[in-house]
Amino acid sequence: MASDPVATLDTAPAPARQRPIRLINFLAYGSNDFLGAGSMAVVSGWVLIFYTKFCGLSAGQAATIFAIARILDAFTSPVIGHLSDHFGGTWLGRTFGRRRFFILAAIPLLPAFALMWLPGQAFLYYLVTYILFEMVYAMEIIPFETLAAEMSTSYRDKTKFAGFRIFTGQIAAILAGFMPMWIIDYLGRDSAWTFFYMGAIFAVLFMATAGFLYAFSWERQRPPAQPSETAAERVGIVETFTTLYRNLFSTMRIRAFRLHLGMYLGGYISQDVFNAAFTFFVIFALAGTTAIASGLLGWMYVVQLVAVGIAINVALRSSPGRAYRIAAVSFGVGTVILIAQWMAGVRGDSWMLWIPIVFAGLGRGALNYIPWATYNYMADVDEIVTGRRREGSFAGVMTFIRKAAQAAAVAGVGLIMDWGGFQSKAAVQSPQAIHVVVWVLGAGTLAVLVFGILVSLRFRIDPVTHHILMEEIEHLRAGHTEPSSPEAKAVAENLSGWRYDQLWGRAMRGA
Repeated sequence: MASDPVATLDTAPAPARQRPIRLINFLAYGSNDFLGAGSMAVVSGWVLIFYTKFCGLSAGQAATIFAIARILDAFTSPVIGHLSDHFGGTWLGRTFGRRRFFILAAIPLLPAFALMWLPGQAFLYYLVTYILFEMVYAMEIIPFETLAAEMSTSYRDKTKFAGFRIFTGQIAAILAGFMPMWIIDYLGRDSAWTFFYMGAIFAVLFMATAGFLYAFSWERQRPPAQPSETAAERVGIVETFTTLYRNLFSTMRIRAFRLHLGMYLGGYISQDVFNAAFTFFVIFALAGTTAIASGLLGWMYVVQLVAVGIAINVALRSSPGRAYRIAAVSFGVGTVILIAQWMAGVRGDSWMLWIPIVFAGLGRGALNYIPWATYNYMADVDEIVTGRRREGSFAGVMTFIRKAAQAAAVAGVGLIMDWGGFQSKAAVQSPQAIHVVVWVLGAGTLAVLVFGILVSLRFRIDPVTHHILMEEIEHLRAGHTEPSSPEAKAVAENLSGWRYDQLWGRAMRGA
């Protein structure tokens, strides 16, 4: 084996000639995370404070909105993933792309994000507009998440795609952090209209970047050995949905994907809990303002952007699991320092808050990047098990789990605050309510981080194992039934969680 496995990754055999990927393609792919990470940063950081402090909804009503949206999303996200896998046989799929058609169709619907933030409306309005945007989000983001695997088979290219994506996502998150402060400074008042203007600006960015993505992306030709999808497109509705959910649940039978989800949820739910509680923590525990909270979040996202650059280099040359653990510890240290400063009486306008902001930002940036870098390899592990490419199914599962996890985290924070005596629109909260916010921020964040660290200890994808995996896929594609080497057998079994004699669809044909 070559001494530098990363340098040899692009020499692995491929089923078809790969189109050259240029800087503009990486930029177009990455820019779409203005929608992916940008909208998630805005929602996790501001929607709970918007609903409760500015619109008068109770924390329980806000939690109800998230719960209903997730129930509906359990249907819509997997369906969109399934449709994008099987849309290639239609005229629209052949003309615009089986994945890219959905991205194109979502563009005129993305202003739905601004409607979520219109102040002075009733509970039903906020429920309907939140659900509407969530559906449009799934329609665009699920096909987008398949494109890195569609456009390249290279470990290095996929790592770069993830890097450009997360860099853009961090820029969007910086805007999500700072923009309320900038708008408040411009308007000269702290009002609910701040969030509507922010939503409108982001909606325009979402439309522009989705168009950029469509113009400079493509879908690779499916391998000739892959079964035709026309039969799947002709089956009845009941059989279609039976097949759909069987395929989706089967993604959980891939060991690397299960471990990936554990790391993903550990890194992202910890941030969702932190974000949902942070603004309340600054305003009520540290006696700050919405503008101060906005500035602190913005600078934290700036530090995260720096951390992504470090994480990309580590992921290319070392173990994603090791990088993940270092990042989680850094985020945890920042959280502990923040709670310690509150206990010491530090206020929201103190320079001392820079210390936890830097520690937390360095950890959070890497935690954002690493799971999405490893996600791009899940369809490769699945292919050696099933003999098929199912990027859409994996993207549907990922999007549903991401949104469900975020909604559960934000709703959970809201319900706990409600239980702790938090009063909507109140300028001052009781000591009990403040203590609940503090311990949700601290204990909630740390508990989820520990879970992610424990899962990362078992995760084995790195440049070397991925290179071996791709060579073994070509070995099986050529018609061989025995492993090419004991090392390849061990890697394939460890990543997939299946015995070698069950790979390449042999165990799943009857499933």
